[in-house]
Amino acid sequence: MAHEEHGSILKALDGAKTQCYHVKAVVISGMGFFTDSYDLFVISLITKLLGRIYYQVPGSSSPGSLPDDISAAVSGVAFAGTFLGQIFFGCLGDKLGRKRVYGLTLLIMTICSICSGLSLGKDPKTVMVTLCFFRFWLGFGIGGDYPLSATIMSEYANKRTRGAFIAAVFGMQGIGILAAGAVSLLVSGLFESHFPSRAYVLDGAATTVPEADYVWRIILMFGAIPALLTYYWRVQMPETARYTALVAKNADKAASDMTKVLNVDIEASSAKHDQARVSSDQFGLFSTKFLCRHGLHLFGTASTWFLLDIAFYSQNLFQKDIFTTIGWLPPAKTMNALQELFLIARAQTIIACCSTVPGYFFTVFFIEKMGRYWIQIVGFAMMTIFMFALAIPYHHWTLPANRIGFVVLYSFTFFFSNFGPNATTFIVPAEIFPARLRSTCHGISAASGKAGAMVGSFGFAALVKALGMSNTLYIMGGINLAGLLITALIIPEPKGRSLEELTGETKPETNQEKIVV
Repeated sequence: MAHEEHGSILKALDGAKTQCYHVKAVVISGMGFFTDSYDLFVISLITKLLGRIYYQVPGSSSPGSLPDDISAAVSGVAFAGTFLGQIFFGCLGDKLGRKRVYGLTLLIMTICSICSGLSLGKDPKTVMVTLCFFRFWLGFGIGGDYPLSATIMSEYANKRTRGAFIAAVFGMQGIGILAAGAVSLLVSGLFESHFPSRAYVLDGAATTVPEADYVWRIILMFGAIPALLTYYWRVQMPETARYTALVAKNADKAASDMTKVLNVDIEASSAKHDQARVSSDQFGLFSTKFLCRHGLHLFGTASTWFLLDIAFYSQNLFQKDIFTTIGWLPPAKTMNALQELFLIARAQTIIACCSTVPGYFFTVFFIEKMGRYWIQIVGFAMMTIFMFALAIPYHHWTLPANRIGFVVLYSFTFFFSNFGPNATTFIVPAEIFPARLRSTCHGISAASGKAGAMVGSFGFAALVKALGMSNTLYIMGGINLAGLLITALIIPEPKGRSLEELTGETKPETNQEKIVV
């Protein structure tokens, strides 16, 4: 293959047929994302249970609930850690290499998943402080997984199916959300069958059985299992040839690694050929040249991810409140603690099965046909339409006869966020920035998204309380519309083009060496 591709490792990678190593890379990276999404989204399922266990007011007519500030902290602290982890590990991935820090992120996630479930103490303050502490560091490890997984997959993949492979990695987020609901259903159902109790309205605080304290801990600790299963294979992955050859400038190592990956003999001269073709103009992130060449793209990837995550995480973390508001879930006082968790998990699982997971895999199937640009445009457009369709006749949807219609439209917003910008905002930053800054720029874009997630997690409940659900849905529609406009004006289309061509790293080629797109 080295001879056929004119002595170029990069062209060999771009033109490679789909092989076992592609699938293996998707699985290894994807299991990290499965763990990421499980850990981030499972917290929304157990906050009601935490409120009943630790914040019950004796003699109250309604079950205990987390105070607003505690609820926001528990829901959002992992995003603060993720925000910092994305920037830190993104930069580290460009400085030390993708592989050297890839296993570390998984190790942090494993340890902190376990420690979150073992949060110390029995009094509310101690439990919440330790839970928030470990979830912050859990988020820090999760943050590193975003730029590293995306960058590794983009640099391993061929140019024909690169988008589909990166989308497949990100699609494991949907499976993680589904798993969070399924595990919560299973654990709460088992405990309810063994430790039954009556509705709160009948027995008050006694309906929250002492064993319920084990339920949320088991659910949180489950997140460590998939991370542990793939740790060995992650640390055994070779460094990407693009980093080794173009950034680390180690031609022998790049040739050796890619010989194993591609199952063909590749000589070090191939990597040296690639090094000669790549521009020696090594401008930095804060240089004027970067600003001129890639500044607008970085603004586009960061801002669209920021806007998307405000709406996306608001919907995910607080969907239980939306379902309660429209009456899809019965009043809390008519259930015991484990029944409430079971019904919340069931609602999330139904949404995940019907809209969230299909949306991710529609992206995998269509991304090389439609391209990243049009999927993101259509996704933002449909999210805008469905949000306004919920907001304008909001009173109509709250009537008992129309609640199923609300859930259907609400599910479509999830479908088109995942068959749309939730996937493409992850994919595009891994393709359009130079190799030496790729992980850093992806980390910055992802961190902007998590800033949006923090706005959503801390601000959504406050908005609903201050303005009402209808006005909040109007605001979410406006945010999606802003994402549509920025996408239309700034985001490029990377489909079918090599990474080096997209970033302008390669020098002009002559005759037979020219890349055909």
